[in-house]
Amino acid sequence: MKCPHCLTEFHDNKTQIFGNTDRIGHWVIWRRDCPACERMVLSLEDFNTGGGRRGGEKFFLPKATLRPAPNEAVPKIFAGDYVEACNVIADSAKASAALSRRCLQNILREVEKVKHSDLANEIQQVLDKGKLPTHLAESIDAIRHIGNFAAHPIKSTASGEIIDVEPGEAEWNLDVLESLFDFYFVQPDFLKKKRDALDAKLVSAGKKPMK
Repeated sequence: MKCPHCLTEFHDNKTQIFGNTDRIGHWVIWRRDCPACERMVLSLEDFNTGGGRRGGEKFFLPKATLRPAPNEAVPKIFAGDYVEACNVIADSAKASAALSRRCLQNILREVEKVKHSDLANEIQQVLDKGKLPTHLAESIDAIRHIGNFAAHPIKSTASGEIIDVEPGEAEWNLDVLESLFDFYFVQPDFLKKKRDALDAKLVSAGKKPMK
């Protein structure tokens, strides 16, 4: 598994540290120890009275997102919603999807300067510009299809609403945001730093910096 503290892969070596039964079923707390960061990972799992798994494992130390924090180049106005969407996805995919849709809409408005409208229309405005690489254009367009905006127009007209989500929708939204962060902020920041370093070398050598 991947450690939710340091994101290092390690062999899943969970051990049971608690188990008890109530009228609903049997409850187990599992412990794992990451050999890389030497931190403890705890999860809760419930089983029905017949021994079958019911809700799956829920990590509570830490609240597992298994996603790295946004690069420092990502503005806080966007990074904040993204981090919160990651933190709540284990408890509520609906809340996570609402936060990620709001984050996407803010990016389109602040970076692409789209005309304020509903989210579906704002996505179309960006696609019509033709500036995004094909894979990114297809990714943000898929948000409308995976979220089934046609059947659930409230997702488009009120992007921050807490409403039902399709299977995998919340995870997909986060994947798309990560890709947009890289395209809009991380790669430009990386190239700027590389260029600034090169300019510094040129100036120290008595040459003109790049134009």
